[in-house]
Amino acid sequence: MGQPQPPSFDYAVPESASLDPSKYYFDVHASHNTRGSGLLSLKKRGHNLGSRSWIKIDRSGNSNILELDKFTIMRRCNLPSRDLRLLDPLFIYPSTILGRESAIVVCLEQIRCIITADEVILMNSLDGSVLQYKSELCKRLETSIDQSDDLPFEFRALELALELTCISLDAQENELEMEIYPMLDELASTISTLNLERVRRFKGQLLALTQRVQKVCDEIEHLMDDDGDMAEMYLTEKKERKDFISSNDTDDQLNISRNFKVESKSAPVSPVGSCSEVQKLQRAFSSINSSKQESFLSSSSSGENIDQLEMLLEAYFVVVDNTLNKLLSLKEYIDDTEDLINIKLGTVQNQLIKFELLLTAATFVATIFAVVAAVFVTTGLLCILSMPGATVIGMTRDRTSPIRLNRSTSGGPTRETRI
Repeated sequence: MGQPQPPSFDYAVPESASLDPSKYYFDVHASHNTRGSGLLSLKKRGHNLGSRSWIKIDRSGNSNILELDKFTIMRRCNLPSRDLRLLDPLFIYPSTILGRESAIVVCLEQIRCIITADEVILMNSLDGSVLQYKSELCKRLETSIDQSDDLPFEFRALELALELTCISLDAQENELEMEIYPMLDELASTISTLNLERVRRFKGQLLALTQRVQKVCDEIEHLMDDDGDMAEMYLTEKKERKDFISSNDTDDQLNISRNFKVESKSAPVSPVGSCSEVQKLQRAFSSINSSKQESFLSSSSSGENIDQLEMLLEAYFVVVDNTLNKLLSLKEYIDDTEDLINIKLGTVQNQLIKFELLLTAATFVATIFAVVAAVFVTTGLLCILSMPGATVIGMTRDRTSPIRLNRSTSGGPTRETRI
């Protein structure tokens, strides 16, 4: 038996189905196909959507507006794409503070910015918080040039963001408190549908504000509990260390090359010996670099002083926690008012039930009296009609004319006579 032949896939391709490069690519004379133009327009639209307006603030307090796309910011600040989604105004994210290798990503209410060791890149917006942050930061940086400040640049920018966020949340809490307390007192005295609807609306606003304040409080507490995250935020110190190590590496490399040139000029050796000397110098240089890297890592891990940042975060944690406690107290006051209203409504409901029981009992007694009276009347009529010679005057069945019922004295049938 012969071997089974594999199936053949030789199909005739029609000429109309041939791949024409002009359908997918541009030609030299800029004439293009519809598919190619659609792809290019899609890329252009994506590029334009990625470019946004940003405000750059440097160490001296100078600010200017930049048009940067997403990939430029990622390369400039050494950030992943997922961190930039926190700054996108099209998405709603809770308050977050992230410490990265070369930047701090801040998303606190309306303030969304990237803080590096040399500049702050702020999302440009017409919101009052953003404009206030820009003006206040430039003012503080300009005044701090002549004054000695212990805080590094990144901590001053982070402090202002926390300060404005705490002030904004506290102002919203005070405004809500001034509206809710009088309304609850009015509701406790006068229960109406309008007051209940207002309380329901304000309670929804209170719950939303409580969740936002709780998220800011949890984020600050999470940073204080993690020493590694706080150590990542010392951007100025890390940059100075890297610059110092790179400058020392350059100087050491120059010194080693100079020494090698001097030795090669003073004492000529064989090629084998020169190769061994070069290898020794390379090993010495690599050992120096490794020792410096180890010293850098040890100093960054053990010598990192996080007390300064921890005290800064703790100060604003107390402020946010105080705002959260006031919101929880306001929520408890609303719950107490609701309990009081439920008690009042329960009392009114009990009174209505009591009145309904009394009305039902009175109706039952009246019905019994009516039944007894009807029985007595019926019995009396029967007794009268049973007497010989009795006459009873009544009405016809259609109640149109009176009649007289006469019973004979001899006990005969009753006669009906119209009057």
